Amino acid sequence: MATVELTFSALPAHVRTARLVATAIARRTGVAEAILDEVRLAVGEACSRAVEAHRLHCPGEPVRIELRDDAGRFEVTVTDAAPSEDVTPQVLEANGSLMPEIDNLGIAVIAGLADDVEVLPGPKGMRIRMSWPASPNGVAAL
Repeated sequence: MATVELTFSALPAHVRTARLVATAIARRTGVAEAILDEVRLAVGEACSRAVEAHRLHCPGEPVRIELRDDAGRFEVTVTDAAPSEDVTPQVLEANGSLMPEIDNLGIAVIAGLADDVEVLPGPKGMRIRMSWPASPNGVAAL
């Protein structure tokens, strides 16, 4: 299991860098080329949401991203330090619905792009975990 951690200041320009890093690592861990755009878009959406939350609540705090290659899955976790009003965990069910239901278009977009999504809001920030299948030997299956 390999892990890469990235932190960046809450500036929209850094979202592009986070997307590029996530896509490069996804490719290297064996995520199929056909879904790399989904990885890029989901990571961009999660990072944009975190940047906006930081700019409103804690502009001096960095956004944190953790990228992991774990048991045939490529996993990305985006964590912000902005307080969340809703402290109930959100988990994407197999039928595509979030339980309990949330009213956030950005999270809905992420849920449509990622294979597996978990949203964990808390009083000290929100964590969005997304994952996609990856080839265990690091080379995407064709």
